[in-house]
Amino acid sequence: TLAEQLPSVFVTELDPGPLSFEDPGAFRVKSTKELLRALAVFRFCSVPLLVNNCDKLLSVARGVLGRRGLSLLLRPFVYAQFVAGETEGEISRSMTKMADLGLRPMLAVPLEEDLGESTGEQRYEENMASMLECVRLSHSNAWTTDPMMQLKITALLSPELCVKLTALLKHQTSVDLEVLLRGLNGEPIRFPGLDERENAHLLCGLKRLNTIAEASVHKVRVLVDAEYTYMNPALSLVTMAMMKKFNQGGVWIWNTYQCYLKESRGFLQEALDVSSREGFSVGVKLVRGAYMDKERRQAEKEDRPDPVHDSWENTNHSYNGNMELLMDLISQDPQRYRVIIATHNEESVRRTVQRIEELGVDKEGGSVCFGQLLGMCDHVSLTLAEQGYAVYKSVPYGSVEDTMPYLVRRAQENRTVLQGIRKERDLLRLELHRRMPSTNEEERGRETLGCLETL
Repeated sequence: TLAEQLPSVFVTELDPGPLSFEDPGAFRVKSTKELLRALAVFRFCSVPLLVNNCDKLLSVARGVLGRRGLSLLLRPFVYAQFVAGETEGEISRSMTKMADLGLRPMLAVPLEEDLGESTGEQRYEENMASMLECVRLSHSNAWTTDPMMQLKITALLSPELCVKLTALLKHQTSVDLEVLLRGLNGEPIRFPGLDERENAHLLCGLKRLNTIAEASVHKVRVLVDAEYTYMNPALSLVTMAMMKKFNQGGVWIWNTYQCYLKESRGFLQEALDVSSREGFSVGVKLVRGAYMDKERRQAEKEDRPDPVHDSWENTNHSYNGNMELLMDLISQDPQRYRVIIATHNEESVRRTVQRIEELGVDKEGGSVCFGQLLGMCDHVSLTLAEQGYAVYKSVPYGSVEDTMPYLVRRAQENRTVLQGIRKERDLLRLELHRRMPSTNEEERGRETLGCLETL
């Protein structure tokens, strides 16, 4: 228990021993300023009223303070907690510090679109340039020997087209990657059910994705994000076409599977079957999912079954079951299959570590790694890194103006996670308490044990 570890927390000159997820000593590598900032930000994020209305609050603040004033207000607070920086120098300093802690960056350009937000080909071309810059940043620096980056297809291809493709795919009995492969190669295509303008836009989007993949292969692993169920089948089809082209000599293109969806096991198994049939390797980013509220509202609005698991326990069962499936495959062929366990859930992390040990999977081989968000769940990330596991932090970067809408959307999608960070807040408090000068160690121990009662 954490109470039994108190002496090792207090006596900093002694070897603190192996870290556990209950040990505030995980934060001993953080500065006091960083601890105080994290506590303040987490306190803000744990208030539902503030999180639910943070976009409105930002709009009001921008009107009162102006863009420059808002930037000055947010930079040392929320921005510094969750964003690596704006300039290459700022990003490099953040990533170097992360590397010193044994953590690896997974850079994320804060770009995406939803229905009704399409901005035209010129904007998509600009987004492609931003993602190519992300490839360069990820590869040209010595932060890690195995860099990753995130990519949202809807930053390069209109959501409306992805929705239409998804509707068309419902009437197909098998997956045909050849049309999309021709598009990736720049050849004229005609996807059944799309008109001439839509086919032209699909071709442009595929060529943009191909440009990014060609720039990243053998350099940076590209993790394609999942989005909403009304477009995910199209996103997965495009991603699998990219996998077939670029995952012949390694796992460079990865897809994301959301385990809070009732059909997640079926989606994952279908991808594994296609990869086996088509002869390409598979990278999987395994997440629980962040769009639960919107998915349920949309399903109710359209009078269709709720796609999300009925309970948290069912979601956990789904996540752990998919993890087990992938771990078994990796133990048989670690070069063909890779997974990033992208979760803040400690039980799933423990189960994965247990399976790694049981199956004899090389934890340094790259076939299994872990992922959390920058600025959150550091007690898990730092513990895993200390024990020699590959741990990535999802790292957005850019200006305050560019990143705040992205952070607002992430915050509102991850309300449950944000409201459940009480444990991390308490561990931060314990580490701060440890640093307080005091001559009465017994009194400090009693006070700290009092804090433990709130965990």
